[in-house]
Amino acid sequence: MHPLKFIGSVRDEMHRVVWPTAKENWRDTTIVLSITIFFILFFALFGWLIHLLMLLFV
Repeated sequence: MHPLKFIGSVRDEMHRVVWPTAKENWRDTTIVLSITIFFILFFALFGWLIHLLMLLFV
């Protein structure tokens, strides 16, 4: 494919993209951060419990 034709088709495709609104971005960011914090706490607690069990048996 010719480079100029490729750039033109990329430009055309970018005009068809439906970009998320600011409200959607905030919602999605909040969801991602909430899930991340949940898993950080979950694995920290799980690791701490495994550590306590290891101390009891070793």
